[in-house]
Amino acid sequence: MSTPVIETEEQQALRAAVAALGKRYGREYFTRVVAEGKHTDDLWAEAAKLGYLGVNLPEEYGGGGGGITELAIVLEELGAAGCPLLMLVVSPAICGTVIARFGTEEQKRQWLPGLADGSRKMAFGITEPDAGSNSHRITTTARRDPETGGWILNGRKVFISGVDIADATLIVGRTEAVSDKGARTGRLKPCLFIVPRDAPGFSRTPITMELAAPEKQFELVLDDVRLPADALVGGGASHASGSGGEDTGLLQLFAGLNPERIMTAAFALGMARYALGRAVEYARDRQVWKVPVGAHQAIAHPLAQCHIDIELARLMMHKAAHLYDSGDDMGAGEAANMAKYAAGEAAVKTVDQAVHTLGGNGLTAEYGLASMITAARVARIAPVSREMILNFVSHQSLGLPKSY
Repeated sequence: MSTPVIETEEQQALRAAVAALGKRYGREYFTRVVAEGKHTDDLWAEAAKLGYLGVNLPEEYGGGGGGITELAIVLEELGAAGCPLLMLVVSPAICGTVIARFGTEEQKRQWLPGLADGSRKMAFGITEPDAGSNSHRITTTARRDPETGGWILNGRKVFISGVDIADATLIVGRTEAVSDKGARTGRLKPCLFIVPRDAPGFSRTPITMELAAPEKQFELVLDDVRLPADALVGGGASHASGSGGEDTGLLQLFAGLNPERIMTAAFALGMARYALGRAVEYARDRQVWKVPVGAHQAIAHPLAQCHIDIELARLMMHKAAHLYDSGDDMGAGEAANMAKYAAGEAAVKTVDQAVHTLGGNGLTAEYGLASMITAARVARIAPVSREMILNFVSHQSLGLPKSY
């Protein structure tokens, strides 16, 4: 697979180094870990030691000083080697970015070094059973604790990745808005809270998934979870009223969601590249009549189309990452949605074509492609469905009226 010409020499060197790391582990390692019900701890630890996990985080807190562009390279190359690490999307990309941009100095010192060196992980909790894609219907609420000045959280979350291996979960809740005159308005606005895994009242239940992945999915229940005032992102001791964190809640949320979409695109593209590589290798070598099956256009052309789809999606992903790293949140929002959509479609199409190219062998454990049929669809569904992205583009990009 060619290296994008729009990358700097440093980014190209990072891509080559991560690809070499991924190759040392490979798909066999990944599938063995999943089969044993374990986690990719060895790969995570080595990637951390080499500085890849925190490549997007500020240098003063132990990170690499890069951006989402660099972190997307890390995830894509590991995925292309057969080892997609979902927690890279969640921990350093979403949570690390939010804390780096909006956290208090104490929150940054407490969390960023550990997220950067891999010694700590953080999960992200936004999806709820009854809200689905409508984040305005989030019912997890946070109210002030009159006794301590802290917070009391109540609510439920579903499909939250990696809670069992995370030191804390960044929970999206809602607090009651207050007018300029100090009166309660009755409206609720989003806020983000750092909830330690052992917080009383914070429980998790595994969700059984038809998905072969080391990261497990959970339903969370927050039952009168009491948190200190400084659990509110951006609203620590220097903001005694918590207004700083509350007032920037929506900005914080989108600061995390745009990288999430970009990284999901990288996650999907890594899988697509791995599947295409296996299919091309097989089509080049497999001979049924007098020539390899890849010589026949019925096999060659669909694979060529997959390659084109992957490269087009990569370009949009790089555009989205560049806009985000440049501080253009609005431009990045549109591009990140498009990149996630294109990469998700490319992944599903490519994995399907790869399995079909191998025929019966595509369904065997030896070639490791069949399990990716379910995994590839994740990028179509999460973190936002392709239909909601089409809604976004039709409303925001094209100016068409809403139906909801």
